[in-house]
Amino acid sequence: ACAEGEPYIDTPDSSICKESFEIALYAAGSAMRCVDLVMAGEIENAFALVRPPGHHAEAGCSMGFCLLNNIALCAQRLLARWGLTRVLIVDFDVHHGNGTQHLFEADPRVLFFSMHGHPNSFYPGTGYEHERGLEAGSGTTINCPMLPGFGDDEYRRAFYEVLIPAAESFQPEFVLVSAGFDAHQDDWISRIALDDSSYEWLSRGIVSLAQRWARGRVVSLLEGGYNLDALCRCAAIHLRELLAAQSAA
Repeated sequence: ACAEGEPYIDTPDSSICKESFEIALYAAGSAMRCVDLVMAGEIENAFALVRPPGHHAEAGCSMGFCLLNNIALCAQRLLARWGLTRVLIVDFDVHHGNGTQHLFEADPRVLFFSMHGHPNSFYPGTGYEHERGLEAGSGTTINCPMLPGFGDDEYRRAFYEVLIPAAESFQPEFVLVSAGFDAHQDDWISRIALDDSSYEWLSRGIVSLAQRWARGRVVSLLEGGYNLDALCRCAAIHLRELLAAQSAA
């Protein structure tokens, strides 16, 4: 489709140009390289500032600006190449990572935890609380949908009362993060009211979780964020928390 100059692939919100396929490969490949570097012990953690994002992409089609599911490819690399058996994916983008959930919802080796806008009000209309995984993966999908107007208090409760107990039970060997910053109160696409300080404690909490159970191994991938000022500030906050963990190691 890219080679033929098509304007989009699968759905109009996945616009493409002739270079999009190559760029998507670079985005996915650089994220997977981060995983390899962490697993090889060369670095403790990493933040892949990539575009296009990935968590909406399904196995057979793109969606929501996402061409390849970068974080799913990272998780699969950890399972297939590195032989891990417990990978945690934390997704705090304001939109539910439908593709990531669907790719691993029957796989008990991947715990998918997502805090996102309620599917009754937010794209892509998936991620209800009752979606808990399928077959052998039953219980390893955890969705915490947030109603319009929710903010820091509700996210703190979900993180500390839902994610932390789940992580303690699962005891991940590696933590992957779908880091979308579009739940910020200044983001035009969001009706969720997080602020800069929310991303500070959230990033610090993820790092602490990884230090406790996964030897500090974290790879974070950029997902959404549409107010460029808020995106720049909060991505920098997220990166500082990752760097602080390296300095303390």
